[in-house]
Amino acid sequence: MEQTFIMVKPDGVQRGLVGEIVSRLERKGLLLCGAKLVQLTKEQAEFHYKEHEGKPFYPELVRFITSSPVFAMVWGGDQAIALTRMLIGKTNVLDAAPGTIRGDFAAHTPMNLIHGSDSQESAAREINNVFAADELLEYKKAIQTWL
Repeated sequence: MEQTFIMVKPDGVQRGLVGEIVSRLERKGLLLCGAKLVQLTKEQAEFHYKEHEGKPFYPELVRFITSSPVFAMVWGGDQAIALTRMLIGKTNVLDAAPGTIRGDFAAHTPMNLIHGSDSQESAAREINNVFAADELLEYKKAIQTWL
């Protein structure tokens, strides 16, 4: 089972969209393996966005993601990374299709509600940045046969 890291960013938490986002991922048939409301430290934020270090927008990314709690999650399933990226929508909200989370709810690209891992390597790094191994569960849903 592939796992991915999904994070409802501060704007999504502040706007009360956590339930809607979780519901969409559940309805897709993905398996929730771990979740928590957390205030990221500056160090966690810098590690999360390390590929953007040195870019002009990097300090603002770190400031934004640490400005308020985030809802961090680990989801599992066949092709979990590709499926969640499809449900999330394009990073630029003007390119995000209707029916995606960003297409339906995001109004500004810097504050685009949600983050999803883009590769297995990123998922492993991002999961380990926020979750301890004992905070994640693997289990089977009775409905899994039908998905």
